[in-house]
Amino acid sequence: MAQHEIDFRIYYEDTDAGGVVYHARYLAFAERARTEAIRAQGCAVSGLLSDYGLVFVVRNAALDYRRPFRLDDIMRITTRLTELGPASCRLFQSFARVDEGHNTAPQEVCATLDVRLACIRADDGRPARFPPRWRDLLNTLLA
Repeated sequence: MAQHEIDFRIYYEDTDAGGVVYHARYLAFAERARTEAIRAQGCAVSGLLSDYGLVFVVRNAALDYRRPFRLDDIMRITTRLTELGPASCRLFQSFARVDEGHNTAPQEVCATLDVRLACIRADDGRPARFPPRWRDLLNTLLA
C-alpha cells in the first residue's frame, strides 16, 4: 500500500459562522487520517507509546488552502509517506471534495498538507529511532 484514503463528512462543529470549514479543523482531520492510515496497517498509534514509550509529534506543517469545504461536504483525505528517516518522517496529505452521488472519485483537491513528524521519547522529549516493527509499518505507506 503506497497511500491510504478515508472520507469524513463536514458537520456544524467543523465550520465557522459562514458554514465554511474552520482553518484549524484541517489539522484535526489530517491527524485522524494519519492515525487511521497506521491502524489500517495493523497497529494502533497508542501501541508506540505503550510498547516503546515513544510518540509522534508534529515538527513542521505547511497547509495550502485552495477551495473551501462547506457544511455536509464529504472530504476525502489521501495520506502518503514521502520520506522516512531514522527518527522522523514526512507525509503528504490531500483533501479532496467527493461528490456524494459518485463516491468513488474525488471532484477537486481543496487543500494539501506537507507535514513532518518526529519520533520522541515520551519521558524526556528526546528524539528516538523508530523501532524496527514501526519502520516496517511506515514503509508500507512510502510512496
